[in-house]
Amino acid sequence: MSEQLPLVMPKSPLGQAIAYSLQRWEGLSAYALHGQIEIDNNLAENAIRPLAIGRKAFLFAGSHQAAEMTAAMYSFMATCKKNGVNEQQWLTDVLERIQSHKHKDLYQLLPNNWSKYRKQDV
Repeated sequence: MSEQLPLVMPKSPLGQAIAYSLQRWEGLSAYALHGQIEIDNNLAENAIRPLAIGRKAFLFAGSHQAAEMTAAMYSFMATCKKNGVNEQQWLTDVLERIQSHKHKDLYQLLPNNWSKYRKQDV
């Protein structure tokens, strides 16, 4: 005598979960087949969280120009972080040197170039 498996009703929570999974089966099986694929996107979400928070802050910046300046500072700070530059040291140094820096050499003060050119100047 064969044993009959219980039926799952399509509209039940379990049935809906199975249907959801079946529609995304290719992506789910890619994770199982390729070990280098992350199971979640927490790393990406954590990386963009400060930008999302900043975006909300831009709404209360006071003016369009203030929002643009705030966005520029967020961009500079993110570039510092990406390049392993201490944000406070970079900003202090840039504010001290920018007045006397030649216009054509301002690229040297950008966070991604700062360490290289700072060592030559110090």
